[in-house]
Amino acid sequence: MRLAETVTFGGSGLDRAAALRVDARRMAGMFAEGLVLPIWRGKPLVVAQGALGWVAADSAILGAKPPVFLGLDDGQARFTQDISDWEPELLEASQPAGFVDANRQRHPALPDDHAFEDLRGVMALLTPREAELAATAKAVLHWHGSHGFCANCGAASEMSHAGWQRSCPACHAQHFPRTDPVVIMLVVRGNKLLLGRSAPWPEGMYSLLAGFVEPGETMEAAVRREVFEETGITTGAVRYLASQPWPFPASLMMGCIAEATSEEITIDPAELEDALWVTREELVEVMAGQHPRIKAGRKGAIAQFLMGNFLAERLD
Repeated sequence: MRLAETVTFGGSGLDRAAALRVDARRMAGMFAEGLVLPIWRGKPLVVAQGALGWVAADSAILGAKPPVFLGLDDGQARFTQDISDWEPELLEASQPAGFVDANRQRHPALPDDHAFEDLRGVMALLTPREAELAATAKAVLHWHGSHGFCANCGAASEMSHAGWQRSCPACHAQHFPRTDPVVIMLVVRGNKLLLGRSAPWPEGMYSLLAGFVEPGETMEAAVRREVFEETGITTGAVRYLASQPWPFPASLMMGCIAEATSEEITIDPAELEDALWVTREELVEVMAGQHPRIKAGRKGAIAQFLMGNFLAERLD
């Protein structure tokens, strides 16, 4: 395995057993003997100390929504199910969108150390296998929740193939889970790295530039376009480094390194509030949480992974 694949949510070798998805009878039998990860309004069930909370198929907390088959974990069938219809007795207000929701919702039928938590808050604590299972579950269930109607004719569609397809009974169109490609880049010039921040972010939060790949665009072209649009910096050579599934809600972050061919920053205020160059020495302070202006980023995000390995000079 390449170092690049050790990023959080990276490949853990999960056997997705895709060939089994078409066998509804076998899936029913596997579900009865398998383990299920309940997800409530985007939050997976988590046990204290950062492990996923798996329940049996006959658990009282599971509702009527069909389960999604995640794969075989060392031969054990793993599923997920959306239980968003459950209403907690006390529902706390959520944190602003785009940041970690610190609220924990406990279900009365579960032990006290089980709660539904924002995956961003626990992602760095999970094992590689559990991180992959959680990312897959969250992304696929979000897709089902937002794609309940056929994009071709507008009729209500139905889940099929163990949750990996939606079929339209009216026009017979088939729909599959989507992933949005995003580029995120180390933009370097000599000893310096380009960082930016968006206005809604917490004070002191800076990160690598990133943006969605447009239709008909290569990954390299997307890097050059996004960097120029956001900061006015031109770039030359672009090289792929690593990727990370990012289930917030359903992106694939493609990490790259790009060589800047200009230095003067002209930010687009619609995209960024600020952008700046930091030296390697300053980046060491940032990563250690000792920089006077820039705060250390969130562990588990590919931006931190790329910056850490950039400093260690071990990008492969």
